[in-house]
Amino acid sequence: MNRDVPPQNLKDPALYLNRELAQLEFNFRVLAQAEDASVPLLERLRYLCISCTNLDEFFEVRVAVLREQLSLNEQRPGPDALSPADVLTRIRDRALTLVKAQYDFWNLTLLPELEREGVRFPKRDGWTAKQRRWLQGYFRNEILPVLSPLGLDPAHPFPRILNKSLNLAVVLKGRDAFGREGHMALVRAPRSLPRIIRMPAEVAESAYDFVFLSSVLHEFMDELFPGMQVKGSYQFRVTRNSELVVDEDEVENIALALRDELKGRGFAKPVRLEVADNCPKAIADMLMQNFELTESEVYRCEGPVNVSRVGAVYDQIDRPDLKFPPFTPRVLSAVIEEQSLFEAIRERDILLHHPFESFNAVVELLREASVDPDVLAIKQTLYRVGNASPLIDHLIEAARQGKDVTVVVELRARFDEEANLRLANRLQEAGVQVVYGVVGYKTHAKMLLIVRREQGALRRYCHLSTGNYHQITSRIYTDFGLMTANPTIGEDAHLLFLQLSGLGPIIQLKCLLHSPFTLHKGLMEKIEREIAHAAEGKPARIIAKMNALNEERVVEQLYRASQAGVQIDLIIRGACTLRPGIVGVSENVRVRSIVGRFLEHSRVYWFQNGDQPEIYCSSADWMERNLLRRIETCFPILDPKLAERVFDESLANYLADNTQAWTLESDGSYVRMTPGDAPAHSAQQTLLAKYT
Repeated sequence: MNRDVPPQNLKDPALYLNRELAQLEFNFRVLAQAEDASVPLLERLRYLCISCTNLDEFFEVRVAVLREQLSLNEQRPGPDALSPADVLTRIRDRALTLVKAQYDFWNLTLLPELEREGVRFPKRDGWTAKQRRWLQGYFRNEILPVLSPLGLDPAHPFPRILNKSLNLAVVLKGRDAFGREGHMALVRAPRSLPRIIRMPAEVAESAYDFVFLSSVLHEFMDELFPGMQVKGSYQFRVTRNSELVVDEDEVENIALALRDELKGRGFAKPVRLEVADNCPKAIADMLMQNFELTESEVYRCEGPVNVSRVGAVYDQIDRPDLKFPPFTPRVLSAVIEEQSLFEAIRERDILLHHPFESFNAVVELLREASVDPDVLAIKQTLYRVGNASPLIDHLIEAARQGKDVTVVVELRARFDEEANLRLANRLQEAGVQVVYGVVGYKTHAKMLLIVRREQGALRRYCHLSTGNYHQITSRIYTDFGLMTANPTIGEDAHLLFLQLSGLGPIIQLKCLLHSPFTLHKGLMEKIEREIAHAAEGKPARIIAKMNALNEERVVEQLYRASQAGVQIDLIIRGACTLRPGIVGVSENVRVRSIVGRFLEHSRVYWFQNGDQPEIYCSSADWMERNLLRRIETCFPILDPKLAERVFDESLANYLADNTQAWTLESDGSYVRMTPGDAPAHSAQQTLLAKYT
């Protein structure tokens, strides 16, 4: 595109980056964290594993959807004018680059540096005689009894291979006990077997010696086929479509339909085949034929095909010097002083910034509500909650205490569907009223509403959040949570729950914005207001922090704002389809991504609005699905001190980051910022220093 002649058409495809390619690009930034020598060594290992598991999910979901569109001949391009076939071709190129970078880092950097620290992954030719004897005993006692090798012949056709499972294709020579000539067999590693085995101290050559399960299988494969000669064994792994498709308009019970769909998820249509780099072409071709894949869907791995499983060693290694320093989130003073949280919230709104502040305040609020005789009703949305969450125990206890408890469980939270089905059953058995949300719209909003009788009247207490009610992720994701007794917010939350459970008509909210009704429209209007202020010569600025931006009309509106002179700063962790820095279109837009110790997850929108700035927190990214096809909430921070705090901590602080920030260039590439001569500033480290 000729940048000297700005395009006049804001729908010009040249102005839009591709969503899938932008999402894939995020994993290069994650891998860069692994490659950063200033990061503790075991944390670098974890970043490598995160980049690998992210790539798995990318294929399971985004590539699977594109392949499905291609098979159905759905060639409708997106705003960037790329067809599914075009995008898949480009994904292939970038994914090959990423996979090579991952294995180069594993083989050339991480393995040697770990070995220098006494953490080894010795290869088979490096095992001592003592280690080999121990591993052979382990194989015979722990592995062999659960294996079921399958010889391939007309009576034993190619078996079903589970999604992302470890498998080995074995080439055999000789005859078996029945006189059958051996050619090929498959060995599937059950998921009950650990993928990483730690050798005991009596045989280990260093403080920590680990062996991949695949190495043990390779070494002792001949014991599975006595009397035959193993000519070779080759790892492979298939990735399958993990998108669940339930026609909600055609089913009477979404829970039963989803349960049935889950049974087949592990064996859905293949989208990627990973094979060891030493796998002969004939065997790779055989696997491709059976999985109905082409050469363009095959990825050769210069190491274990499941290298992401190496993350399991992190918790087994007692080396604090190789990990991030531990931190203890600050606990809310009201919790420490055992003050009633209802009393504390009545006094003033309470803001929690996770993970720097403890999630225990939310747990304590629900615990207090569950046993308080003045609490009449509790309503909550649950998207992801985690196993053994105390929140569930408190909801069940509240129901047993005779309170009216309603929980909106989103069954379609990707990869948590089975856990949420179990959760819904447990709640229902305890007498909790469980609602599965709205047909066709995922309930992604994060809300807790408590109704309490006080001095003869009812008062509503709310907790609204940008993140899930999940204690584990609350320690590794950045999110905001607001506790408030504001009557208007409480009334809005009440109406939202009525709409979710009662399938009532469109509601008019006074304070909150919500998808799919008013949030998109509200954002467009607020951007338009900044445009008007700029036209009047007033200061006009927008700062927004989120996980992703791809909604075409919002991007176009931001371009219009930039053309009008509105200054726009976007802090977007993942995929961004807007191109900043294009003369005449987006030269007033700056986009940055922060990748650090914690996963940036909070969504914060700030509009200058002349001299009356507004700041909102939300569960929604500026994505098409969040703004138009989900139930989302967006809530204002009304307390001036809390509003200032949100601005300072999540916007100004992150715009000042010059160590973990990456800036998006107009061509779609990212450049990591460096402090240069300026003092180094890390937003996350600043918050850790402030709160812990």
